Order: sequence, then structure tokens, then C-alpha cells
Amino acid sequence: MSNDEVGANVAISETDERLLDRLTEFSSEQTGLAIAGFAGFLAVWYVAALFQPTYLLPSPVEVSAAFLTELTAPATLAVPFTGVELPGTRLLVKLVQSLYHYVPGLLIGTTLGISAGIAMGWNDRVDSVFTPVTRVLRPIPPLAWIGFAVIWLGVNHKGATFIVAIGSFWINFYSAYGGVEGVSTDLKEVAATLGVDDDLTMIRKVVIPAASPSIMTGIRTSIGQCWMIVVAAELIVGVGVGYEILNTAQNLAMDVSVAYMLVISLVFLVSDGLFRRVERRALEWRA
Repeated sequence: MSNDEVGANVAISETDERLLDRLTEFSSEQTGLAIAGFAGFLAVWYVAALFQPTYLLPSPVEVSAAFLTELTAPATLAVPFTGVELPGTRLLVKLVQSLYHYVPGLLIGTTLGISAGIAMGWNDRVDSVFTPVTRVLRPIPPLAWIGFAVIWLGVNHKGATFIVAIGSFWINFYSAYGGVEGVSTDLKEVAATLGVDDDLTMIRKVVIPAASPSIMTGIRTSIGQCWMIVVAAELIVGVGVGYEILNTAQNLAMDVSVAYMLVISLVFLVSDGLFRRVERRALEWRA
């Protein structure tokens, strides 16, 4: 290796080190600001709670105590379709009960929404046939279907699953639809010149990969939005984290209600963090 090449490599190495130092410094600053902001929020909350009774505004200390109580209080979980009861704690039992309809609803709505979005975004005839239907149904909020869910499916997890699936469907539908519509014509023409001559291959090898950033955004959005829908959807089944938030609030046990709100926040943070890792791995090709 020549002296010039060695010098160039040393310069590149020094540049990388300076860049790494800047990124580390920036990350540390962000972390410090985040901690300061959260501490400030807790301080304001604590001070405000000093002037209000617990049933109006519980303090962070009272909410923490309620959270620990729910986390440690014994309870049993009935496993659907088996008749088996498993030991657990009250908080974990409520969370699993919510997952019984959150997870199926999210999966069903996501699958149907992405499929419909790709079909309508790709095929003009399919789009023309179903666009009037989507424009009529889209403005109807998922919670407006609670009455039909009870009549069609009964007061059970199926009804709540139906409501969650509707919410997930529309988010993923429009994300996939917009992603497919936004695929460059030039990209499709290049693929055609390279031998991609049928719709299924074009969709599988060109359109879906090109639209995947938008599709992934829709899935990530629905992961969070469906937790919001769960709170009201659980009025159908009368169990779960969402129902516990409403039920305890009606009984003025606001510390318990806020504790279960935090449960939803924590679950969302974990699920969103895990999905972001999956998203980064799936979209590595963009780099």
C-alpha cells in the first residue's frame, strides 16, 4: 500500500471518529433533555395533585402504589375454549384478556387492509368498483359498529375483535393504497424491460417492495391506534385493561384508572420498539 493510500485511510478513520463523537454527544444531549422533560412533567403533576383530592387527580405516588397493588394482587386467568384456569396477578390477567381481542383484531384488520389497498392501488377497475364503497364506509368510526358487533357476534371477545379489526383495516388500507399508487412508473417500466411481464410478479417483486415503507408505517400506526380502540371496544366484553380504566373511573378510583392507562402506554412502547427493529431489518435494502 502506498503512502498516499495510508494517509487517505488515516484521514477517513479520523473523520469517522469525529462523526462518532458528534453522534454520541448528540445522543447524550437528547437523553438528558428527555429525562429533564419527563421529570418536569412528574413535578408539575405532583404539585397539581397536592391541591386536589385523589378521586379528581391522583398523585404519581398514589398511581405507583395502585400499579404495584394491581401487579401483585393474585387472580386467575380462564383460558378460552379449554376450561383451564391459570394463576397470575390482576394486572397481568387484565392485560392478557385485552390481548385476546387486540392481537386477532390487529392481525385480521392489517391483513385485509393491506390486501385491499394493494388490489385497489394496482388495478384501476377494482379501484373504480370499490372506491364508492370505501368513501361511504370510511367516515364511520369503528365504535359506531359496537351495536352490530353485539348483535352479530355476541357479548364476547369476537365482538371486541371485530371493532379492533375495523380500526386496523382503514389505517392499513390507506397506507398500502397510497404506497402502491406512489410507485414510480419508471420503476415498473424498467422491471418490464427486464422480463417482468405478469401482474403477480410485478406486484410481488416490484410494487410491494417499493411500497413497503408506506405499508410499514401503516402497520406501526395501527399498533398504537388499536390500543385506543380497545378501551371502548371492551365495553362489549366487560373485561380487560380498557374496561378496567372505565370501570374504576366510574367508581372514582382514579389512581387505579391511571395505573391501567400507564399499562397501555408501557405495552405500546414495548410493541412499538420491537416493531421498529423489525421495520429497520425489513427496509435495510433502502440504505
